[in-house]
Amino acid sequence: MCAFMIYHKNRLYGRAWFQASTIGLMAFLAACSGSDGVGPTTESPTAAAPVPTDSTVAPDSAIPVDSTLVPVPSGDTMGAAGIALSGSAAPGIVFGSYDLDISLLGPLHTGALRVPSPNMLLIELSTARARGARLVVKLVGGSDSWVKNGDGTFSLTKWQSMVARFKAIDFGSYIADGTVLAHILIDEPNRASKWGGKIISQATLEAMAKYSKQLWPTVPTVVRVVPSWLAASPVTYTYLDAGWTQYTSRKGDAAKWLASEVASARSKGLGVVVSMNVLDGGNGSSGIRGYTSGLSAMSATELRTYGNALLNNTYGCGFFLWTYQYGKTYYARADIKSAMTDLSNKAKAHAKTSCRQ
Repeated sequence: MCAFMIYHKNRLYGRAWFQASTIGLMAFLAACSGSDGVGPTTESPTAAAPVPTDSTVAPDSAIPVDSTLVPVPSGDTMGAAGIALSGSAAPGIVFGSYDLDISLLGPLHTGALRVPSPNMLLIELSTARARGARLVVKLVGGSDSWVKNGDGTFSLTKWQSMVARFKAIDFGSYIADGTVLAHILIDEPNRASKWGGKIISQATLEAMAKYSKQLWPTVPTVVRVVPSWLAASPVTYTYLDAGWTQYTSRKGDAAKWLASEVASARSKGLGVVVSMNVLDGGNGSSGIRGYTSGLSAMSATELRTYGNALLNNTYGCGFFLWTYQYGKTYYARADIKSAMTDLSNKAKAHAKTSCRQ
């Protein structure tokens, strides 16, 4: 699918804002880099079912505003020197993690899924660019409650209001140079229990993607749900660009599982972001307790086995691990770090695949 070609090319070009000349700012970054992440996945069965009607939207309530952080710059002022380091110049595909601390971006962790506030967006993008990294950004905050009606169902109106907080921020140069890898619209729309007993329909996801494209026409739009669920709907995806897989050992042979999801994605003209749940997705052989009670983290051997199988598929446009936020001790293990280094190198050698297909 090449539906992207119909979008108006009204890109926002600007100059990068980032003053990294003081130690104080870097300390500020380290202190403020944490943000709410995307929670553990319990992906629902992907069997086709009638697409429910969308949740009834309610009028906007007060949207949280980050008024205590640094002022939002009107544009960025870093210039071409930073552009050469990041985005399209980076080799292969991103090897990143959910909620990875910005300070850890570099040769090993070449990307991250971040949930920046409007006040921090340009700072996080500037840091990523300077470190040659790419970010998937989630612009509606880390709490699902901000995009829900009173009955717990999804509110498209509230979601749009949250995204609109970023309209006035000029981050066009980070889009143009590929520092912004994608905009993740929502997490697990297929879990009815997460959304007041009613899923976020595939048609609504397409409407969300259309809204994102109206603001940032060239930014790939991604939903954190398996392509097979997206493909179960008759919806034609014109504005939504990609789905998001997340492997655990419970899903069986990694290569076969991903091949099936890629086939579903291809059938709808979608790209695929590949990920692994390293904290809860092990087969029990590691002896490392998982984040969730009763589950196990992956061993270094599992990381290499599953990760290599997934990275052998050239269709994925990024490779992510869940999650740094809850796994700092796990990430610090020498054996795990060694396995991650191997996978990072493999991601660098991966075909440079776009999330827009």
